[in-house]
Amino acid sequence: MRLVSESNENLIGFIASTVEKLRDDVENMRREMATKADLARLEGKLTEKIGADLGQVEGRLSEKIDTDLARLEGKLSEKIDTDLARLEGKLSERIDTDLARLEGKLSERIEVTSTSIRGDVEQTHLRLDTIEHSISSRFEHVQSELSRLRSAVYLLGRDQPDVLRFLGQTEPN
Repeated sequence: MRLVSESNENLIGFIASTVEKLRDDVENMRREMATKADLARLEGKLTEKIGADLGQVEGRLSEKIDTDLARLEGKLSEKIDTDLARLEGKLSERIDTDLARLEGKLSERIEVTSTSIRGDVEQTHLRLDTIEHSISSRFEHVQSELSRLRSAVYLLGRDQPDVLRFLGQTEPN
């Protein structure tokens, strides 16, 4: 009879220490987990950063276009001034062709860059959703395991009520 009692005490002690360790682990996980507000702030910062970066890229592209157009216009103006009589028809056709080609390339580059940035934002959003789901699943698993251990301690506590003090209760429910 004494061996059974010692075995039960050892088992109860083991369960109690396991419950305490799980309680500490859950508390540590709660402190370390990102909240929905943290994730929303992160998403806001990423969106803001991407928006700012896109604005910078658009500003640089606009500046580059303006600079390139001004430079091109200057060169063309010089050429027109020196060879106007001889090249008037050809130069006009060439300017139209070059500007249309440049505009097409720049439009295509801007569109590709914008699409790439949108894809990055969508991937970031999907990754945040995946992380949130993973954390939620892990937390639910820990809660389930903690509930099972509590049930086991309560069942053992029917015969030995002083075991319940490990859970912060004085009498079984």
